[in-house]
Amino acid sequence: MKVGIAGFSTSGKSTVFQWLTGAKPDPSKREHGQLGIAKVIDERLTWLSSQFKPKKTTPTTLEMLDTPGLSPTERRDNPRRLGILRDANGLVIVLSGYAGGDLVKELLAFREEMLFADLEIVTNRIEKLQDSLKKPRPAKQKELEQTELTLLTRVREVLELGKGAATLGLKEDEEKVIRSFQLLTLKPEFVLVNIGDDGIGKALPAELVALSPHAYAAPTKLELELEELTPEDRQAFMADLGMTGSSRDKALHTIFYAMGRIVFFTVGEDECRSWAVTKGSNAQESAGEIHTDLSRGFVRGEVVGYEDFKRVGSMKEAKTNGVYRLESKTYIVKDGDIMHILAST
Repeated sequence: MKVGIAGFSTSGKSTVFQWLTGAKPDPSKREHGQLGIAKVIDERLTWLSSQFKPKKTTPTTLEMLDTPGLSPTERRDNPRRLGILRDANGLVIVLSGYAGGDLVKELLAFREEMLFADLEIVTNRIEKLQDSLKKPRPAKQKELEQTELTLLTRVREVLELGKGAATLGLKEDEEKVIRSFQLLTLKPEFVLVNIGDDGIGKALPAELVALSPHAYAAPTKLELELEELTPEDRQAFMADLGMTGSSRDKALHTIFYAMGRIVFFTVGEDECRSWAVTKGSNAQESAGEIHTDLSRGFVRGEVVGYEDFKRVGSMKEAKTNGVYRLESKTYIVKDGDIMHILAST
């Protein structure tokens, strides 16, 4: 899954990118987007590995895309910069919480930029469809174009009201019609407030939380600097600042779930691994994340929930206590399921 890191040029996006991925920003790549990989650490996977003692433990990851910051004044180039985010599955919007600015105003201004960028794409497509429908066309093609035009007209109306396309609550078949436009206001978003050390322990403004209930604050620059210290000095500085530890792993965990993802686990002596799937995926779709052959030849899934497994302590006890289940391909996978897929060859 690719997550775009976005914000205004003063927000500290690239610092956030380095904090999340460990990759240093490369100015030569920023104009077209720089990719980095962030490991999503899960305490459940750590515990499972302590039980199975595998040769390898593999956490799930997020692909993070650092993009050029938007200009709050010279807006002409902003649509192009936002365009780099269109192939991302979700967005992390970074706000500059260390500069003493108005966080609510900054978030609303960034969302407005996304609205304008989407409105431009939708309007251009509507005009092309209107022209096309005036020309002789096969009946089936005209029907498809009219369906698309009607849907995009609804989208334009809501964008013109200053609301994102996601507020329409489009059905799956409707989203499929306009998926190729990769509208920014349809993507899940997560707001990360990039604070300084003076913001540690302070609550975010209530109005910001109302706009983005999962908004998260982190002193990213400070935490990067602390990583360069010896463990003893780091602990001393953190104690002085009232910090109990790095907030990076928690932030990544929160971003992951804000993107509409969950994990299931596979376990064994060779490897314990967490696999990311879209919330609502069934067992057959989830098997495809491991290997396409498992999806094609899916016979059944052997499933036990993480909490049940931890309570009983072993697969043998899971079977004895009736928490080890056989599930069909239509079973909707739950976050934390431990699964073994049986498939025909």
